[in-house]
Amino acid sequence: MMRLVLFIASLPLLASAALAQQQKIGDPPEASNMRLVGWNDLQARSAYQPTIHHQGDRWIAYIGHHGGTDAVPDPVNPMTGKAEPNGTSIVDVTDPANPKYLRHIPGQEGKYEAGGAQMVRVCDGASLPKGDKNAVYMLRTFGSEAHEIWNVADPANPKLVTRLAGLKDTHKSWWECDTGIAYLVSGAPDWRVRRMTQVYDLSDPVHPKKIRDFGLPGQQPGATGAVPTELHGPISTGPRGNRVYFGYGTNKGGILQIVDREKLLKGPAAPTDENLRSPEVGRLSMSAWNGAHTTFPMLQMPVAEFAADGEGAKRDIVMIVDEAIQNECREARQMVWFADVSIEARPMMISSWTVPEASGHFCQRGGRFGAHSSNESMDPVFYKKMAFIAFFNAGIRALDVRDPYHPVEMGYFIPAITEKTDKRCVREGGQDRCKTAIQTNNVETDSRGYIYIVDRANTGLHILELAGPARAVAGLK
Repeated sequence: MMRLVLFIASLPLLASAALAQQQKIGDPPEASNMRLVGWNDLQARSAYQPTIHHQGDRWIAYIGHHGGTDAVPDPVNPMTGKAEPNGTSIVDVTDPANPKYLRHIPGQEGKYEAGGAQMVRVCDGASLPKGDKNAVYMLRTFGSEAHEIWNVADPANPKLVTRLAGLKDTHKSWWECDTGIAYLVSGAPDWRVRRMTQVYDLSDPVHPKKIRDFGLPGQQPGATGAVPTELHGPISTGPRGNRVYFGYGTNKGGILQIVDREKLLKGPAAPTDENLRSPEVGRLSMSAWNGAHTTFPMLQMPVAEFAADGEGAKRDIVMIVDEAIQNECREARQMVWFADVSIEARPMMISSWTVPEASGHFCQRGGRFGAHSSNESMDPVFYKKMAFIAFFNAGIRALDVRDPYHPVEMGYFIPAITEKTDKRCVREGGQDRCKTAIQTNNVETDSRGYIYIVDRANTGLHILELAGPARAVAGLK
């Protein structure tokens, strides 16, 4: 199913009493300084990671999906007429007002994170040092058991290239297109945690080469004692920045680990305590109440307040986003944190930000309320100026991060629910109490200035743009 969605003018901030009402089919979206450009229902599949790729003269969205739920059967793919387990959606967004669904690649059978194909990254063969110059490669997870590489040069007719199997879990990987180095969030069967890192050279996707396994000391095979928090995902600055920022934990026991990339790639591969410690140059342990889902580096940020200072006029900042896990606020608030890592051996937290719960009585709306993820594109259109945070039932939030010591919200968009939006339940008195609510899950941007958000509760892909003062912050016309 696909339809055109007209532009919606930014709405003024609504009164708290109105926002407190549970969303109903037919209600308009709630918005300030952001507006809807286009929408696709993604076959009513629970969506996780969108990656937007400029492919020749086209823009293609590759979207990873969670596995299904106990309450919702595998959706029927109208292009094949068959029920298919959630996998990867491929959507042409060249005209963002008229996105065209091209293909669904089924993922692993299974529920929630045990199924589907959540994570997706894309690299041109012309960028990879040993890739087929005519190919476009899509790296995705396959449920919990494998990583796969597909050739999507023709995005409507993808071809499987490589499969790395035999794992016990997979999740939020990172792939350097200029070098081919991939940091694959995996579950090696002999490691003591569900998720750790397997570093691969995927410069030739047909012939992947494993470099090493990596994690925190105490996670490796044969270790004893307490097991450190499992990995969630890394972000690399590549050979130029020579740093990889690892985030451990989702909603508790978070750790930001700063790693020397060259030492990680060239150091001894045996996973001893000493070899696992050697590449680390800094670490920031968070509260037991908060995790580190996304660790997004914003390096050499000029801070206007410090412009006349003898030192520190520019700061290395890492934005850390937790993930809310429990429905209806049954845990500590998961937020956005800003860490100054200019002195890498002594990183320090400098600020935090959250959607004020009272602005929408979000704890009463149903589903999760709290942070989950940020956009990860470092394209200059938004980088170091505006960040976009997926906040589940509070939609997407646009933050002015030019002063990371004082981040300021500039806009938001909470999509309207549809007849396909799934319910979210809590257990009370031995019975489930369920509500239907938007669950904005992940976000990405492109160099044209469009923002892409996807919904965990089956409401599809929304393509947005900034309006008003928020657009001015980004320098968009």
